[in-house]
Amino acid sequence: MKKTFIAATAFATLMGTAAMAETIGVTMARFDDNFLTVLRNGMIEQATAMEGVDLQVEDAQDDVAKQLDQINNFIASGVDAIIVNPVDTSATQAMTDAAAAAGVPLVYVNRQPINVDTLPDNQAFVASDERESGTLETIEVCRLFKEQGKSEASVYVMIGQLSNQAAVQRTQDIHDVIEAGKCEVTLNLIDEQTANWSRDEAQNLMTNWLSTGTPFDGVIANNDEMAIGAIQAMKAAGLDMGTIVVGGIDATQDALAAMQAGDLDVTVFQNAAGQGAGALDAALKLAKGEAVDQKVYIPFELVTPANIDNYLSKN
Repeated sequence: MKKTFIAATAFATLMGTAAMAETIGVTMARFDDNFLTVLRNGMIEQATAMEGVDLQVEDAQDDVAKQLDQINNFIASGVDAIIVNPVDTSATQAMTDAAAAAGVPLVYVNRQPINVDTLPDNQAFVASDERESGTLETIEVCRLFKEQGKSEASVYVMIGQLSNQAAVQRTQDIHDVIEAGKCEVTLNLIDEQTANWSRDEAQNLMTNWLSTGTPFDGVIANNDEMAIGAIQAMKAAGLDMGTIVVGGIDATQDALAAMQAGDLDVTVFQNAAGQGAGALDAALKLAKGEAVDQKVYIPFELVTPANIDNYLSKN
């Protein structure tokens, strides 16, 4: 299967794919997520601006069974294609099989399905390559420690939902950077625990870590929401955020605000609008029987205080 990079500005391409009426069913893992909200709204806005495209969007509420039911309901209602942001990336085979059996094109977006390398010809995956995300984040965190004059640093790692491939890969990226000798300092991982992408859970987790009294130099989080939760806990404990390095991923507006405030040191821009545009484009093409690349990757981009101005109007 081919891999390709597409530009985030896919609107012009989308306009050309909507010459006739198409109904696209969309099931999102959850509505209550900042990044996924941007992705969802981006798809809705683009579809609204196109003639003849009807987008039907459902919230799976982090329920695998409910999401499969939504897919089956889309099939029964006669949609032309389905876009899935999977709840559990290890439980996607049944979704692929259901759509394939009905002959309905299906596009996975943002979260990589476990069966990504064996997708049928009328299915595709649109996202960003998670091998880049945690790698960019960790290398920059290491650089910042080096800039502080440290030769060794200790960090806590906050992991997303363990059922999500992105959480697994982003955490593995941290280990890969260390093992490959890409970190400019000796990086010690004190503890790694899941906070399920959640700001509240991350705040509680960080509070628990702080209660141990273990000295640490930074926090590497799988996403911005958890990084912000960690920051809130540290600030509540009276810690000086100017001395602690904190990294996240997604470059959400809340994260950029935290960076402007001097609390978040690094994040990685994941182009929600680009992923949504790419998924809608692929779904419309597949609905017409056109060929698409089965893996469409949109690059991650490192965001720091030095280039934050380039990202304030995005996401």
